[in-house]
Amino acid sequence: MGDETHHHVIVGGSAAGISAALALRRHGFAGRVTVVEAGGELPYERPPLSKALAGGEHAFLHAILPRQAYAEQRITLLPATRVLSLDPERRAVELDDGQTLYADRVLLATGMLPRTLPVPGAELAGVLTLRDVRDARALAARLRAGGPVVVVGGGFIGLEVAAVAREAGLDVTVVEMGARPLEGPLGPVLATRMTALHERAGVRLRTGVSVTAFTGETHVTGVRLTDGRLLPAATVVVGVGVRPDTALAEAAGVLCDDGIVVDRHCRTSVPWILAAGDATNQPHPHLPTRGRIEHWDNAVQQGAVAGAVLAGIPESHTALPYFYSEQYGRTLQMYGRPAPGDEFVLRTETANAVDPVDPAEAGEPADGGFLGFWTRDGIPVAAAGLDRARELRAARTLIERRVPVHAAALASPTTDLRALARTAAAPGPSAARLRSHPEAPSPRAVGTSGREAP
Repeated sequence: MGDETHHHVIVGGSAAGISAALALRRHGFAGRVTVVEAGGELPYERPPLSKALAGGEHAFLHAILPRQAYAEQRITLLPATRVLSLDPERRAVELDDGQTLYADRVLLATGMLPRTLPVPGAELAGVLTLRDVRDARALAARLRAGGPVVVVGGGFIGLEVAAVAREAGLDVTVVEMGARPLEGPLGPVLATRMTALHERAGVRLRTGVSVTAFTGETHVTGVRLTDGRLLPAATVVVGVGVRPDTALAEAAGVLCDDGIVVDRHCRTSVPWILAAGDATNQPHPHLPTRGRIEHWDNAVQQGAVAGAVLAGIPESHTALPYFYSEQYGRTLQMYGRPAPGDEFVLRTETANAVDPVDPAEAGEPADGGFLGFWTRDGIPVAAAGLDRARELRAARTLIERRVPVHAAALASPTTDLRALARTAAAPGPSAARLRSHPEAPSPRAVGTSGREAP
């Protein structure tokens, strides 16, 4: 686990970075732990930046740990400091303030960078992205100034911003290049239901189009679309995706391919360097292929594994992927990741909910919530629901333990999912088989935003 002379440096005060630092201490590491964070704030949670914009800074700026916790855990935090380069040969970490840190191991928790649109007017005032607290402050001020607001990109962050702006009474339009927002992660049936939630709230959707230019002299006044329409805009939020921050890793000779390539122990191709969080391209037992998982809970879980490995404990990252989104006071949650070819099953209050021909024809519960599953060879591999936390907790167990469940049973509202989960979790003849598959620990590990809804 290292004696007191050992030193581990963590690059990035992110969810993964802070989780790793805490895990080092939890596993008995007695040496020095240094976290180098480019931002000037105490490391903070990212999910509230889009979910709690309307509440002011006290609502969206949540420290991961209180300041005194760093001293209590003997973690040295270097805020407002950038790492310029990593030298594996010298085991040196060069900082922008002139310091050189010598480290036994380095963990990269560098996260993601927002993508921008390479179109005329992208540099105009009022054209914003949302990735850090500075962006959140600027956007909150713009929302207080009034609309209209145009959100470019119908992903989770874009729709969360749209919901906040609409609840503030602003005119909101979402521009989405695909057929409907969220179709990639949720599929057409559930994406249609989330789209309807926004339309009922008064959000205008422009789908199947993209942006050709932002108009205005010094400040944005409009958004020109590929179909020729010009949308008036006082504020534009560009949410067209992110890219992994791999610059330090690449310069240090680390293998990168759509992210920093790691194994299940968070090890990179350079033995001196580990990586965790959104920027990693990882193998995972609940993913159809290796890839990136860009969610807070994954960063916390993977960071904890990295910290254990740094402390000499060979843990593996196998926790079931989880995310949540809050829109209009509703909570969308998802466990697992579907793959092309998986069978989709919608659990509704009507019959014939398996693979409906028209998503609009599927029956909808009176409360507007929903629950859907994806199965592979008769085994649930993913589940998503709106305001269905209890059922999703049961679905989580079924997915983790790879319990075969017939599609008709998943679709029927009379099937007690929690009873199925209790049966799957109970000791019995199949217990040995069930234990051969990894169980995901609780999502709650660092901060407050990775927790499940009640």
